[in-house]
Amino acid sequence: MRLNQNILLLGKKVVLVPYTPEHVPRYHEWMKSEELRRLTASEPLTLEQEYVMQHSWREDADKCTFIMLDAEKWRAQPGAGEESCMAGDVNLFLTDLGDPALGEIEVMIAEPSCRGQGLGTEAVLMMMSYGVTKLGVTKFEAKIGQGNEPSIRMFRKLHFEQVAVSSVFQEVTLRLTMSEPERQWLLEQTSHVEEKPYRAGASEAR
Repeated sequence: MRLNQNILLLGKKVVLVPYTPEHVPRYHEWMKSEELRRLTASEPLTLEQEYVMQHSWREDADKCTFIMLDAEKWRAQPGAGEESCMAGDVNLFLTDLGDPALGEIEVMIAEPSCRGQGLGTEAVLMMMSYGVTKLGVTKFEAKIGQGNEPSIRMFRKLHFEQVAVSSVFQEVTLRLTMSEPERQWLLEQTSHVEEKPYRAGASEAR
């Protein structure tokens, strides 16, 4: 999605930046992990295919992707490349033609050292806020493998409720509809988030 290609979202624990060619080598290394491919239902790709995928995700109007940076590492390394600060990614898919206000949200903490610290929770809240305020999303769905208990627990803490279980795909579907109280709660949870121009803001923010 081109809409977010020039913005940076600065939170307390994470920094969300657009997925650019700079991030592809590290992302490709992550996806060599059989565990990550299983959790994200991904096929193994060559590095060249990963670059093609990055380009297509930037161009597709129905896919919003941010790379998640560890904010502590990012602030500690002014001028350093973002690749060394990468923690994972968060995605929002607007692929339901019958319901353009429905967004399917995904989050991946790829770096083992970044897990269990609340980075995924903040990234999801920031993406949901972006979806609500910039993309007109009023309903969110998360499809999670039945064995991924940490992710299921995280989404439940964020007010998502289980609406379906697929034994065929071995996944659970959770949903959250943004009523006015939920919208206000979400905006309060993300009131600290700053939006900055991506390249110019990157150096200034640190």
